[in-house]
Amino acid sequence: MTLDGELPVEHLTRGDRIITRDTGMAFLRGVDVAIRRARCVRITARTLGTNRPDGDLILPAQTAINIRDWRAKALYGADAALIPAYRLIDGEFITDMGNTDVRVHELRFDTSHILYAGGMEIVAPQYQTTQIARHA
Repeated sequence: MTLDGELPVEHLTRGDRIITRDTGMAFLRGVDVAIRRARCVRITARTLGTNRPDGDLILPAQTAINIRDWRAKALYGADAALIPAYRLIDGEFITDMGNTDVRVHELRFDTSHILYAGGMEIVAPQYQTTQIARHA
């Protein structure tokens, strides 16, 4: 989600103002795109709540998702938790796609943020990257 509205990750560029859960707004410092072989997880639309995600979503397995429902309580004993996508695999609605070739969009920020993407809250770690995958 940007200050200009929802945009596909493919349209994001350096300098875009991204709406975040934690700070309200952050400047995107860069976007790297590459085709990689990565273990991925497919999350079926609406599996994690109303419009969460709003369509089927593929994420690298290590991507941390901000979960604020019974799953956080069941897995971590907390009202909310940052949970790697692979920890949510149930074999039916959240599935392990194994290692697959995907186009990965890495979003770079100056500090950690929780981003809104596809109806989900996804973590972008500080000085590292958030990976959003698309089939190559």
